[in-house]
Amino acid sequence: MSAPIWPGQAYPHGATFDGSGTNFAVFAENAERVELCLFDVDGFETRLRLPESTAFVHHGYVEGVMPGQRYGYRVHGPWAPADGMLFNPDKLLLDPYAKAIEGSVDWRDGTVLGYRVGHPDRIDDRDSAPSMPRSIVVDGRFDWAGDVHLARPLFESVIYETHVKGISATHPGVSPELRGTYAGLASDPIVEHLVQLGVTAVELLPVHHFVPEHDLVRRGLTNYWGYSSIGYFAPHGPYSASGDRGHQVREFKSMVRTLHRAGIEVILDVVYNHTGEGGPLGPTLSFRGLDNASFYRLDPDDRRRYVDYTGTGNTLNVRHPQVLTMIMDSLRYWVTEMHVDGFRFDLASTLARDLHEVDKLASFFDLIHQDPIVNRVKLIAEPWDLGEGGYQVGNFPILWSEWNGKYRDGVRDYWRGSDWMLSDFASRFTGSSDLYGFAGRRPHASINFVTAHDGFTLADLVSYNQKRNDANGEGGRDGENHNRSWNSGVEGPTDDPEVKRVRARRARSILTTLLLSQGVPMILGGDEIGRTQGGNNNAYCQDNATSWYDWEDVDVAMLEYTRELIRIRREHPVFRRRRWFEGRSVRGSDHNDIAWYKPDGQTMSADDWQRGYAKSLAVYLNGKAIPTLDARGMPVIDDSFLVLFNAHDDAVRFVMPPDLADLEWEIVLYSATGLAPELPVGARETGEVASWSVVLLRKRNGDQP
Repeated sequence: MSAPIWPGQAYPHGATFDGSGTNFAVFAENAERVELCLFDVDGFETRLRLPESTAFVHHGYVEGVMPGQRYGYRVHGPWAPADGMLFNPDKLLLDPYAKAIEGSVDWRDGTVLGYRVGHPDRIDDRDSAPSMPRSIVVDGRFDWAGDVHLARPLFESVIYETHVKGISATHPGVSPELRGTYAGLASDPIVEHLVQLGVTAVELLPVHHFVPEHDLVRRGLTNYWGYSSIGYFAPHGPYSASGDRGHQVREFKSMVRTLHRAGIEVILDVVYNHTGEGGPLGPTLSFRGLDNASFYRLDPDDRRRYVDYTGTGNTLNVRHPQVLTMIMDSLRYWVTEMHVDGFRFDLASTLARDLHEVDKLASFFDLIHQDPIVNRVKLIAEPWDLGEGGYQVGNFPILWSEWNGKYRDGVRDYWRGSDWMLSDFASRFTGSSDLYGFAGRRPHASINFVTAHDGFTLADLVSYNQKRNDANGEGGRDGENHNRSWNSGVEGPTDDPEVKRVRARRARSILTTLLLSQGVPMILGGDEIGRTQGGNNNAYCQDNATSWYDWEDVDVAMLEYTRELIRIRREHPVFRRRRWFEGRSVRGSDHNDIAWYKPDGQTMSADDWQRGYAKSLAVYLNGKAIPTLDARGMPVIDDSFLVLFNAHDDAVRFVMPPDLADLEWEIVLYSATGLAPELPVGARETGEVASWSVVLLRKRNGDQP
């Protein structure tokens, strides 16, 4: 293959097809020169030097290069590890802006390492091309058929965190060739499940193209979760049913279009804090070989090493303008070209570190806030990293929502019966105003969750005291040791009917708390069908039945109960208020917007809130006291509810509060019995609430269902 190369343009970065040829542009500030490597169908390589450099962007245009063309780069420059310079033209590099990537890393001969094994300061001159994936030129044209962003208000959202592969990998109703793919997620059985469940958005574990770490591959495992990104513009190739030769882009778009038609938004879990190249002894796949000193944060005392706030060996250098540009270009691309509706930022505190300390006014957040495309979508932070001062729950800017780790910990503690003050539980249930009730933030700033991909599933949370991570091959050293879980009396699987009854009751009570809390609920995918990981609380490397959904053993009762909870939340705005409770009457109501009671029906006192041994309380939510207007400017009026919580290990008798006894109450939900509300509690009556249970009572206000 031979082709002339013209100067081309420095922007946009990446490979841009214009109908007759392709422009290539790549940033490499400290490089001496950059070669474009084009591969034919037989793998023969043609190298063309990019003839121009503008503002450190090397670029060139090749006529006749069409979509489907495989390519990469070789970058020339100094090999000076002590200065952080790791240029090695013998290593083929992926384009950071590649829209599609084909193939996988072959670790067997070690040629993807830029240094000689055992001698990290000495360059390895073996050609890595036979062991490397290829970047692919893509034609991004797609018939969206009128698809637009759903733009659902965040306060109305119910988020469902799931893995693209895991949700359909074993579903008998999904065609075998589609299982575990973008097309599988968009298949009729999976979409129907999500629609009937009632969730409004799927939050997908990382789909940016990623590479499994060598250590995992050597142990016969893989990086299942995908927190090892190497291509921030490319959908992960192996998730494509139609092959990874560029077809994954079209398949991903089709998935988004299908989910949008079903009323479901798509949120991506994105990993802009580190890359899959790992620490100093990791492979040279892209960024390290393009310009190590620009893309990564180097240790100022030893530039051979990286500053590591992520626990993965490296940290992207968001202080560098080109790294910020790449991240923003990536975000805009996924919004404008791939039609996604939002992002959850992994270890987001890392992105806020200008120098060392976390700064919520860091350059990254300034760019987000001023960007007219990115600032319109859902922005969710994982508000911590592994560095000093990295736990930043409650400290992100106004446009952001956050995974509320304190909600997770508090609700877990409450429902395992720990001595935890009821005041903390009340704060979490009402939206965590102690964390977010300032600087213009609203209850939807809190993304409430009890389980997520990292940790126990809900079924395991009520079945295990200890993690069971032996299959990960790390001797039990991985995964959280303090899970705030309780096995309900027996560790792991059991046939004891009483233990199974308590587990089911506690799981329903936890879900009830989650779906009735102010803020935005996030459900771990599979919890609604009783998914278990056998006690593995860190199944990041388990691409097998441990992580996949078991559609042959669905907990039907739990599924129906979850559907009903989501329906109640959807139909009753009192559970998804846009403003904080004020503890006073609103619009002349006879009652305050919220009131708290002891089981004896008396109002909670200041001392009552501080008793750690207290495990039971009731809360009144006044549907006539919602201080907001609907889309047409009319007052929002809802039914009123009384929620009874009992996290004791024995039944507790509740007395109807005197100021509510003249109202007509009906039982809506009782977690002790599932959907059958068999509880003798009503107006002017008393009744026992079973251990580990929640009761939901309703007083109708108007024509609500």
